[in-house]
Amino acid sequence: MEPSQQTSTTTSVKDVTQPSPTQGVIGTSEDSKFAVDEISCIIKEAIEDCIGGNTYNSAKVSTYVSQVVETIMANLIKLEKPFKYVVNGTVMQKLGAGLHTSSSCLWDDNTDGSCTVRWENKTMYCIVSVYALAL
Repeated sequence: MEPSQQTSTTTSVKDVTQPSPTQGVIGTSEDSKFAVDEISCIIKEAIEDCIGGNTYNSAKVSTYVSQVVETIMANLIKLEKPFKYVVNGTVMQKLGAGLHTSSSCLWDDNTDGSCTVRWENKTMYCIVSVYALAL
């Protein structure tokens, strides 16, 4: 990879197994389902808020990706859903280089889920994946 083609990846993992005092009783079927549309909106908003108006800067890319994944994680925790979350973010300079990723999970399709969002502006790509594992 050329020096000008830098990629930064950050993964954030939080165990939210202890319910907050405001959380109440978990157990409804709505609480135990992964809502892809809701998570997708959270991801898109976090990317726009954290890096939307910026241009790619190799000195700041680590900060960009960290802010994105930590913002997403904070917003997921606020949902107070019975999940353990894994948030993986990648920011890459837009230079025409290829990037291929793949993931595989073994879980309960009725409760667990994942959501991946690809975002771009004129100078960079941001790819964020959220994995949610029901408690």
